[in-house]
Amino acid sequence: MDLQLIPKLKHTNSSNFFLLAGPCAIESEDMAMRIAERILEITDKLEIPFVFKGSFKKANRSRIDSFTGIGDEKALEILKKVSEKFDVPTVTDIHKESDAAMAAKYVDILQIPAFLVRQTDLLVAAAETGKVINLKKGQFMSPESMQHATQKIKDSGNDKVMITDRGTMFGYQDLIVDFRGIPTMRRYASTVLDVTHSLQQPNQSSGITGGRPEMIETIARAGIVNNVDGLFIETHFNPSEAKSDGANMLNIDLLEGILTRLVKIRQTINHF
Repeated sequence: MDLQLIPKLKHTNSSNFFLLAGPCAIESEDMAMRIAERILEITDKLEIPFVFKGSFKKANRSRIDSFTGIGDEKALEILKKVSEKFDVPTVTDIHKESDAAMAAKYVDILQIPAFLVRQTDLLVAAAETGKVINLKKGQFMSPESMQHATQKIKDSGNDKVMITDRGTMFGYQDLIVDFRGIPTMRRYASTVLDVTHSLQQPNQSSGITGGRPEMIETIARAGIVNNVDGLFIETHFNPSEAKSDGANMLNIDLLEGILTRLVKIRQTINHF
């Protein structure tokens, strides 16, 4: 997909990877604004095309008492304010067909969660909004099978589609990234590596997903070396206090150093 198709995306002539980054969920307006401002400072400095990410609702939770959101319209309004204040595109995930038209009024990219990427009606509803669609590869799916998900979007009259790998199930409580899948999926669409979700440790007996954030840079480096088009990184000022996915999020204080090193790696790779 041509990055020029994403509204407000800066540095689209850069040879850098692009970045989808932000908190797992929208917790408050102040939190979203602070995170967006900090990421934008870093990405402007490094000339990385940046999309702000935040879930307006967390529908897939292990326990019924887990945080799901601050209210759909309230969270979507915050995403719109972020886009308008900082002049950046935004992405959020949707979970049912009626979410597509609602969220499309507020954001630039609609994301299909990994567990839902085979749901044809959801994909068609998203595609029909005309927005850019980000398909998360199911943890249970092969890279090759994502050609059918992307084709559903294209057959619905929308060519603005990309794929995000977020790891593959490895036993009951772990995920692994198979980097052989990156060149495969790039044949179908621009491909993003979701670094933080790939390091989740799901299905813990506590009902709270674990993670290995100390491996974030390791996985990101491997993705850049293998020519992934973009990276997806969830980040927060206080991951331990985040209301969702804190166990695998990156502390935002570490983001600039990691991205600086990744840009240098990409610059080296571009010479070959």
